[in-house]
Amino acid sequence: MIVLAGADVVLAEGIRSPASLIIERDRIVDVVPSSTGAGAAAQHHDLSRYFVVPGFVDVHVHGVAGTDVLDEGSDTLTRIAVGLARYGVTAFCPTTVACSAEALDRTLQSVRRLKEHPAPDGAQVIGAHLESNFINPEYKGAQPADYLYQFSSGDADAILREVSRSRQSVSIVTLAPELDGALNVIRSLVETGVRVSLGHSGASFETAEAAIDAGARHATHLFNRMPPLHHRDPGLAGAVLNRHEVTAEIICDGVHVSSPMIRIAMAAKGADGIMAITDGTAASGLAEGGIAALGGRRICVRDSAAWLDDGTLAGSAATMDRVFRFLVHRVGLSLSEASRLCSTTPAAALGLHDRGAIMKGAVADLVVLDQELAVKQTYVSGRLVYSAI
Repeated sequence: MIVLAGADVVLAEGIRSPASLIIERDRIVDVVPSSTGAGAAAQHHDLSRYFVVPGFVDVHVHGVAGTDVLDEGSDTLTRIAVGLARYGVTAFCPTTVACSAEALDRTLQSVRRLKEHPAPDGAQVIGAHLESNFINPEYKGAQPADYLYQFSSGDADAILREVSRSRQSVSIVTLAPELDGALNVIRSLVETGVRVSLGHSGASFETAEAAIDAGARHATHLFNRMPPLHHRDPGLAGAVLNRHEVTAEIICDGVHVSSPMIRIAMAAKGADGIMAITDGTAASGLAEGGIAALGGRRICVRDSAAWLDDGTLAGSAATMDRVFRFLVHRVGLSLSEASRLCSTTPAAALGLHDRGAIMKGAVADLVVLDQELAVKQTYVSGRLVYSAI
């Protein structure tokens, strides 16, 4: 048994302060006033002057601290899982850019192994997010053009076979719904339990609506790599804001999307319809000027983001603790609202119904923050995996 005592505990309905969290094995047994005795405990942590929030769930992250999801090596995803835990991430979707079928096979096999044998000191892997080969080249951003395929090609068949063969390792597939044959592919993926996300797309409002009707329930980094929202031509962004069935990612790094636009999206969809992501790369956690790779191509940290050498914005250099602070300090959310975007909503969207919130019976995925909202401890399934106290 573990007791986290005297903290300001961030619940869905607000902050309970001071309170004690009682953890037994991997579960939260109770949240009680700090004056309530918890009995004998194997571990007792005095967390007065700290906040405890649900563990962060990042469903769109390409890497961290110099390691990219597509790097070769048997320990690649383990290094990422351990690296993410220091920033409060307790569950994540390792995210690929468009790649060869061979590279995808290697990555999905690594996901399977990490799901079966989690890193003792790392975040839990959910399943891969394939920011896939099936996007609109005009909205590719930093995606490698050589691996972008039409659904009618043999290369596309190889990728789809790999997704089918490694189905248990795949959580999300991003695609552009305007590609020929996309609606049939969406229906097929949804039937097998894959969550289809719309993104890197110039789809019209009508095409996006048809994709949602076909079963798409997710939007990849809303507002980025899609046409801007227009009052006479709402496009993909308008369809995502208009349909409550779709949960939208937003990159909350202070670079990709402005604070007012995040507030507008929340006004349209509510906190249950928006999930904060990093879109973090191997440059995340590196200092300004740091060098890393994204899908084998060089990226550099500049102006708090990641950039290709040709000047293309190539994802984020943010970590989830920075995202959380941005939502509170710049967007103006309460701690409870920020926790919903960073933890509760993504967990619910991915079907992790016993994670993402602090409540009796939930998995004890927790983050301890100081008064400046910096990560001081991370617990995954009740296990202390990172501590700076």
